[in-house]
Order: sequence, then C-alpha cells, then structure tokens
Amino acid sequence: MRGTAAPPAVLLEQAHLGDRRALGRLLSIVEAGGPLADEVATVAHPLAGNAFVIGMTGAPGAGKSTLTGRLTASFFDSGRRVAVLAIDPTSPLTGGAILGDRIRMDGTVSDQVFIRSMATRGHHGGLSLAAPGMLRVFDAAGIDVVVVETVGVGQTEIEVVRAADTTVVVVTPGWGDAIQANKAGLLELADVFVVNKADRPGAADARRDLEYMLDLGPAAHDPSRWRAPIVATTATDGTGVADLAGAIERHRAWMIEHGELDRRRANRLRDEVRSHALALFADAIDDRLASRDGVALLNEVTQRRLSPAAAARTLLHD
Repeated sequence: MRGTAAPPAVLLEQAHLGDRRALGRLLSIVEAGGPLADEVATVAHPLAGNAFVIGMTGAPGAGKSTLTGRLTASFFDSGRRVAVLAIDPTSPLTGGAILGDRIRMDGTVSDQVFIRSMATRGHHGGLSLAAPGMLRVFDAAGIDVVVVETVGVGQTEIEVVRAADTTVVVVTPGWGDAIQANKAGLLELADVFVVNKADRPGAADARRDLEYMLDLGPAAHDPSRWRAPIVATTATDGTGVADLAGAIERHRAWMIEHGELDRRRANRLRDEVRSHALALFADAIDDRLASRDGVALLNEVTQRRLSPAAAARTLLHD
C-alpha cells in the first residue's frame, strides 16, 4: 500500500488544497483500518477540531437523504466547504452495503460537496467503527461542515450523538404518538426536530405530538437547558430548509455560549479512546487464547473444571 500511494501527511496536504482523490484515498485508508489508518490519525488529529458535525437520523422513509442534500447545498451556497458521510446498512447475507444515499442526493447536492458512503459492517447503533476517524480526516482537510446521515434502522440510534455536535431527528406525518417517542429516547436524542413531508395530511398532528413531548421534558421547566425547536420541511421542493439551517446555527451558538460544544467534543474523544483501547484489549485476549497456555485454559473450561468467569479472571491477572 505504501508503494502505490503518497504518505498520509502528503495526502492530507493535498486534500486540504481541494484534491478530492487524495481525500478519498485517506478515507479509504481509515475505513480499511490497520497501522496506516493509525498513521493517518496521527497526522490528522493536531489539525482537527474545527469542523461542525451534524447528525441526521430518523426512521426509514422519512426523507433523510433528500433533506441532507438540500441542507448541504444550503451550507455550500453560504460559502462553506461541506461533506456528507452517509452510513448505509450492510447486507447480513453478502456483507455488501446498499450505498444508495448518493443516488438520492444527486439531484440537490452541488458537485463541490464531497459525499462518501460507507457500510456499517453490521455494527450495532448505526455507525461504523471507522466513522470517527473519517470525520477527523474531513476536519483536518479543511471541511467546515460534515453531515452524517445514519442508517434508518429506527428511532434509537443513540450512537449518532457520539459523532455529532448537533443531532437532527427527522419524523413524518403519522410517525407515532408522544408516548412511543419517549420510549424510543427521541427526547434525549434530538437537538432539532424536523417534521418532513409537511405538505401531507397529519403534519400538524405530528408537530402537536412533538410539542406535547417537549412540554413533558426537562427543558420545559429549566430555561438554562436547550429546548429542541421543531421545523417543518418538504425536502422534495426545499420548503423549510433555510429554517432548518437557521435552527442548527442557533443551536451551535447556544452550545458555544454555554460550553456545551467543548463538553460534547471532549466526551467524543473519550469514547473514541475507550473504543480503541477495548479493540486493542480484545486483540490481546485473542492472542493469549491462541497460545499454548490459552488453549490449556480453554480445555479446563471445556472439561468443566473451571468456569468461564474464573478463566476470564485468569487471563486478566496472569
């Protein structure tokens, strides 16, 4: 791999100057993982910390991809460098991803907006383990705004919060009542709510249910907390997209004023360090289990002379 491509530091310099192929190459390295991906992280990390990350999530069929296209076009038109990371589900049979988000965005996104689709590889929660590293590459390459569109697997994609500065939850008319939303954790997840397909019957009812849900939440009784605004959009024709962009900007300003943006980003880095440490630890355990002593230990468990818990403690303390 090193013989066929420039070093990560050179690729990153090229990407910062607008070289889309260099940026794509860096993202592919990170997605593949391994020592070269670690090298990319080493050169990118000191340059990151400036991009604003927006998470776009919601149930399947809510129109997230079309809305993402409209929103990113709006940010680009305001003079910012914009990228999209579209997380697609992985087929449980073939391991392949649908990767259809780019097709649905093509009608609305400028050619200057960099779109990258990636597969979840079966990772629970909707986000691939490589996503934080890819966001870092976008950031270090000088991208101002990154929109992460997560897999539409339901309303409990809590992991999007760990990747985003602002999380947008998209619902549609007929999305369900407020009690179901509370059970799904939407109240805790959303910084901005969007009622998309607002030209359809039932949009006013969806907004009313969301308002009722927010009236029961902590922000209703504590003015120091952020209360998620509700924006009505029709993504197919762009109605309400400017209002959505404005709501996101207001949330960003509120976070900066209250120190919330720094807190979220610090927690994000903590989670990433923990994830990497756990992955390294798992590799070390696998190596020990494959050793002569590990095989003997597993044999003790198989022969019912040692419990799995006791064997695990032996692995940790020996």
